Amino acid sequence: MKVLPVGDDALLVEVSSGEEAQALHAELLRRRAEGALRVGEIVPAARTVLLDGLPDPRRTAAELTAADIPPVPPRAPETVEIPVRYDGPDLADVAAHWGVPVAEVARIHAGTEFQVAFCGFAPGFGYLTGLPSRYHVPRRSTPRTAVPAGAVALAGPYTGVYPRPSPGGWQLIGTTDAPLWDPARTPAALLSPGTRVRFVPVGAASDRNESATAGAAAGTAGAA
Repeated sequence: MKVLPVGDDALLVEVSSGEEAQALHAELLRRRAEGALRVGEIVPAARTVLLDGLPDPRRTAAELTAADIPPVPPRAPETVEIPVRYDGPDLADVAAHWGVPVAEVARIHAGTEFQVAFCGFAPGFGYLTGLPSRYHVPRRSTPRTAVPAGAVALAGPYTGVYPRPSPGGWQLIGTTDAPLWDPARTPAALLSPGTRVRFVPVGAASDRNESATAGAAAGTAGAA
């Protein structure tokens, strides 16, 4: 762990992995809730956590350096379900990278429980972890100049949903109508760090995928 000063009243804590960042974030939230940590904001990222609005940054830095950070505690039972049509233009490329039929991409992705590791890039955009390392995929070699709002995408270890139209280089596997960011809602963001997420297949594309998966399974059973 490396603790760096940021301005007069903030600290940036660097750790070695996303899992450590999630554990540190959870521990800091616990301390703040119990009154053991006075801080304005706690902002997690891929391998860092920013603490802003500290009354005594030096003291907090010393406490963090000396402390053992426990593993991420058991997650709350609430899960956000996001309906998705698995109709993305990069489905075939993702399937080829995974070494599975195209229909299997939807089954594997929808069968995974995700967790929001951190948020960024655009308001409402969450970086979701959960896919095993064998299903990590590279970004596109040529980013798109325009990705539509609601696009469900993969890049590296992360799944994300574009909350608004923007350029992007992630692999697009589906589409959702769920509003990821709504200023009229409290909170405006559907997803926040620590939120559990499941993607629920809907629509004709998903029905075709389910039929194709069932057919493939039947063929495999017959061959065996």
